[in-house]
Amino acid sequence: MEKRLITNHTSTGSVALQNLSRLNGRAAHPVQTVTLNCCHPELVEGLSKGVITILLLLIFHSGTAQLPRANGYKGIWFTLGQFTQYGDKYSGGLGTYTSSHVPIAIYAEAVNKTFFVYGGTTAENERHLLIMLSYYDHRNKTVPQPVIVYDKQGVDDPHDNASLSIDEKGYLWVFVSGRNTTRPGIIFKSKAPYDITNFEKIREGEITYPQPWYMPGKGFIHLFTKYTKGRELYWSTSPDGKQWQPEQKLAGMGGHYQISNVWKNKLVSVFNYHPNGNVDKRTNCYLVQTTDMGKTWTTIDNQPITTPITDKHNPALIKDFEAEGKLVYINDLNFDAAGNPVTLAVVSKGYAPGPDGNPRDWVIMRRKNGQWDFVKVCSSTHNYDMGSLYIEGDHWQIIGPTETGPQQWGTGGEMALWESKDAGSTWTKTRQLTQQSPRNHSYARRPLNAHPDFYAMWADGDADKLSRSVLFFTDKQGQVFMLPYNMQTTAAKPVPLK
Repeated sequence: MEKRLITNHTSTGSVALQNLSRLNGRAAHPVQTVTLNCCHPELVEGLSKGVITILLLLIFHSGTAQLPRANGYKGIWFTLGQFTQYGDKYSGGLGTYTSSHVPIAIYAEAVNKTFFVYGGTTAENERHLLIMLSYYDHRNKTVPQPVIVYDKQGVDDPHDNASLSIDEKGYLWVFVSGRNTTRPGIIFKSKAPYDITNFEKIREGEITYPQPWYMPGKGFIHLFTKYTKGRELYWSTSPDGKQWQPEQKLAGMGGHYQISNVWKNKLVSVFNYHPNGNVDKRTNCYLVQTTDMGKTWTTIDNQPITTPITDKHNPALIKDFEAEGKLVYINDLNFDAAGNPVTLAVVSKGYAPGPDGNPRDWVIMRRKNGQWDFVKVCSSTHNYDMGSLYIEGDHWQIIGPTETGPQQWGTGGEMALWESKDAGSTWTKTRQLTQQSPRNHSYARRPLNAHPDFYAMWADGDADKLSRSVLFFTDKQGQVFMLPYNMQTTAAKPVPLK
């Protein structure tokens, strides 16, 4: 079964400043006061990448204008370009990619809104990456037109997507990922609490896979990756997001992908390792934690561990999957009722898409009677079938693309809801969230402090060829909503799927 992916690279436009007043054949606001958020909701659809870049540069240099808005929720489509007879290693609608960008959505009780970031673009056939920010208003059940926080200026790679944080005063922080040493990461802060309209650039540096965590009364602890000797893990702290301590290496065993989360004052990181730096051989699973903002790190049983971790055989090891010849794709990290970390991962036999890598098992790694316990939930068809884990007492849930989608061997599939009523010991699929979809759904992401009305968000996309990518979310009961792809008004209600 041979698959062929179609790509479409649009060259960056060159538009003079004097032409800004004639965009789309209609008058625009003067450049120094452009808002784009209410008067012409269809305007951004027709903007070239050059114009968007100019607008954002003017905004950040002048500090007087609001960010431009897109006229709907259009996710980024991407293909990695590593093809086999069963298609690309991963491809499709990756607006909520990667699992190592955490968090990307946060419920703010103070304003009853769920804020979220995603990788977007402005047209169905456009692959130019824009860092988008918006929110779901739980009181009005609406979303505004999303704002363009940053133009990646020719980049089409969702590895450059952003993560989100909110400090105790309500300021929004957008951590835009860089890539390797060639594309720097950037940190932005909102000009006002809980306000998406205007941001200031705070810092730029070598930051990939940003994982910022704000600890009330202490400030930020930021976990991220640098391409030093492979994808190595680092952390840094800041009391205010502006002044940062020198970065320190957490782990360097050839490379790693990590997921992190916070329980009260405890930050936990779970990560795999890449033998000889080869990401196609990612394996094993490790866990470290800190309760003092990175001053000391310990294992799950509070045994001190020296950083950076450089030996693959160390006390942080959860399980030696390498000895079993298995690969590990970490999806999510959450906590049980006692604060013990619980990890969700896809465990497989091969990196390439197609049946040779089966079984691709969804596995829960939890603590039971002081030991690690491993429970298989189900199997799916792709290593990058990414889902999220929810825990409320003994009631655990997983939302993810566990069901085969229209592109059988492609990234993602049909979304399903799995439940356990005995703290993860046994699992049952209780609802299929999407059915008969034209495109695969992928990367179901759990908001921090998830509200029942906005419980997971994701995007769809054709895994075999360039397509539109629509964004979705589901409530806790499994009712799925589509974010408006085209908007003629400044705010709109998401459309429920039947």
